[in-house]
Amino acid sequence: MEPARPSYPPKARPGDRVAVVSPSWAGPGVYPAVHERGLTVLVDRLGLVPVEYPTTRVVGASPEARARDLEAAFADRSVAAVLATIGGDDQIRVLRHLDPAVLAANPKPFVGYSDNTNLLNYLFDLGLVSYHGGSTLVHLARPGGVHPAHLASLHRALFTRERAPIDPLATFSDRQPDWADPATLETELEQFDEPGWTWRNADRVVTGPSWGGNLEVLQWTLAVGRHVRPAEAYRGAVLVLETSEEMPSDVEVHRMLRNLGERGILGVVGALVMAKAKAWSSERPLDPGAARAYREAQARAVVAALEEYAPATPAVIGPDLGHTDPQYVIPYGGLLTLDGPARRLWAEY
Repeated sequence: MEPARPSYPPKARPGDRVAVVSPSWAGPGVYPAVHERGLTVLVDRLGLVPVEYPTTRVVGASPEARARDLEAAFADRSVAAVLATIGGDDQIRVLRHLDPAVLAANPKPFVGYSDNTNLLNYLFDLGLVSYHGGSTLVHLARPGGVHPAHLASLHRALFTRERAPIDPLATFSDRQPDWADPATLETELEQFDEPGWTWRNADRVVTGPSWGGNLEVLQWTLAVGRHVRPAEAYRGAVLVLETSEEMPSDVEVHRMLRNLGERGILGVVGALVMAKAKAWSSERPLDPGAARAYREAQARAVVAALEEYAPATPAVIGPDLGHTDPQYVIPYGGLLTLDGPARRLWAEY
């Protein structure tokens, strides 16, 4: 049976105004030079006109104020899309101050990831497609310049309705620059060879609406429970998960997936996509061997959870959809296809 068609928002056009908001942490207020670098990409490479809001650069802005800015961005008919500057750790406090009627009546592409999992899931709960990935600070102001794969997927999210492949890339990085030192933005971060994706139960083709996001943030959503549906509502969905620079242990990852299993969600989804794990941070700078071991341990934890709760579910581990670089922007609530026999992953924008 063909999946129901998701409700995709109207697309932007070159020359349109786009909202640049900070629904979580207002990184632009701490690193304005990095922020301006990202805005330049919006103008020069995408032909868009960025529009900031009162809290875009205000560190410590109240949840109510950030919610007002989000509502204003969605309600403004002259604004064609809404882009998050970065993630954070308290967007969950913003959601209860939002008027769902305003967002539902004014659908437009919202682009963000990490702590923005909160808003992505909120929009999903309203029946709206949004886009997982992208940050004006992290990806548009990327050291050495925005990555072509990221820019192409962001272009699709904002402007087109293409069906496009999500392919492995030759190299990746999980290093990060020092935003306090603008010189670190001039040279591309250290690159490592792509280790390859791991496929499981790759004997069929699965197409379904994507759901999930950052695994740690998703646990907060489950704990609060305001915007989580009964497990049956996720039947046939493609569960897309990724972990952050906080680098949860394999034990923690297994426990979080176990929670999804006990909730009944892991057993009803059509497929699982687990993004490549970030295995380096300035607080925990693992060497390449330790980083590889970390990723392998996380992959084993994912497989162990699947074996218990979803033994027949197709899965792929390793796509560049999370906190590593480069990063693809993909639909959230839009259609993803895992073609197991062909070992291909596709996104419908």
